[in-house]
Amino acid sequence: MRVEIIGIACVACWAGVASADVPYCNGAYAEDMSAMSPRAHEIEQQAATYAFAVRTSATYECVSYGSDGELHKRPIAALAYGTAFGYRRDGNDTLLVTNEHVAEWPAVTDADHPVDGVPAGCKRIADALAIVDDDHDDYAPDDVPLARVVADPALDVAILRAHAPLGVLPWRVGKSAALVARDAVEVKGFPLGEFRATNVGKVISAYAHDDQGDWNHDDFVVDALLTSGGSGSPVLAISCQTGEPELVGIFHARFTGASALNVVVAIDQVRDLMATLKRAPRPDPVSEPDTAARTRLADAVRAAPGAPFFAVGSLPASVRMRADGALVFALYSADFPRTATPVLVIEDLAPPADEPKLFGKLGAAYIGAATGLRLYAPDDGDAESHATLARALALLRADALAAFDGRAAAATAGSSRDAFERAARGQRALARMLDGQRDSVQAIAEYAGKLAGRLAVKPVTLAQVEAGP
Repeated sequence: MRVEIIGIACVACWAGVASADVPYCNGAYAEDMSAMSPRAHEIEQQAATYAFAVRTSATYECVSYGSDGELHKRPIAALAYGTAFGYRRDGNDTLLVTNEHVAEWPAVTDADHPVDGVPAGCKRIADALAIVDDDHDDYAPDDVPLARVVADPALDVAILRAHAPLGVLPWRVGKSAALVARDAVEVKGFPLGEFRATNVGKVISAYAHDDQGDWNHDDFVVDALLTSGGSGSPVLAISCQTGEPELVGIFHARFTGASALNVVVAIDQVRDLMATLKRAPRPDPVSEPDTAARTRLADAVRAAPGAPFFAVGSLPASVRMRADGALVFALYSADFPRTATPVLVIEDLAPPADEPKLFGKLGAAYIGAATGLRLYAPDDGDAESHATLARALALLRADALAAFDGRAAAATAGSSRDAFERAARGQRALARMLDGQRDSVQAIAEYAGKLAGRLAVKPVTLAQVEAGP
């Protein structure tokens, strides 16, 4: 009797009865999949398949020394499966959505970017994406090759293009912000790449921020039984207004050791990427700060109880205030403090009176050598040197601000839960920023080493630079 009442109520709802009269429909989305309208059921049964199994392959070159002392290069193949779903036709092409980690392989394997079966330190030399029937499909002629259009690693979302008219999602893009705990969802994908499956579950947490590794986006958590191979699957919820499924997210990861704790990229952040095929601009972590930021940093440096050290990428650095208002930044090598002379020192002069909004102005630069620091006059350099010094100063400014702001937040973290969480978020953001700077900072240090051989001026010490003219 209850099932019959639900069915009658749902049919009546789509004829104009308020959604509040439909069982399990007390918000934007239904708490049970039975709230789907008969018309939506019919469309689901007749619509072309829009979720596809994606086979992704890569070849890595691994370098090692043999027993003969010779350098050996060994190729290693890697294979994985995921899911992608069509969402829009573009002429005779089809645009599909999947996870960035399905569409992309790490350029180089390391502890943070592992690949099963491939040692750390191997370089990707080839990769490919294609739609297949499943992981048993060995007949290549009917595979559909896929090309990457745009990828956003922070969102863990990628847009792909197939030069073929494939099935596309027949439902509208919903609003993940309207989801609440207990809303019902269904996930259409290819678990383990084995077969097409539809899993049903509930939203058990409507919000979770994901900042693991390179990710930095908002998720919600569902209890559907999902596995690897399902990454990139569309997650649908039933609209209480129309009785139709709506796309509310993209399944992208699961908690290790848990069978039904799966995180879904909330669709509200992905809508623009799907529409424009362009990544949304994000604040540049090394963009030019303003005078207020300089004042904040100067106050923090003066008040620092110990040596004002901080990290830039993987290298240590320091900053000190000079009596003339200049900030003196020093970048050290990886073997500091065994080697105490900085590889690079840059003066950040106080901004001119007619440009009060500037953080500062690039002053003199000093290059480290075995005998001390040697002055490097900016007007003596070429365009590459100017650009390298400007980039180095931008990194030093941004990382010093982030480090001292983080210390100030940590000092008050115990005052409240909000303060604690702000401090923790700041530390995680700083860690991601530093990790992303490793190559840039190493390149700057190497370039400074090249400049050192060109300079024949009398060396000075860091203490003399910090003392000022």
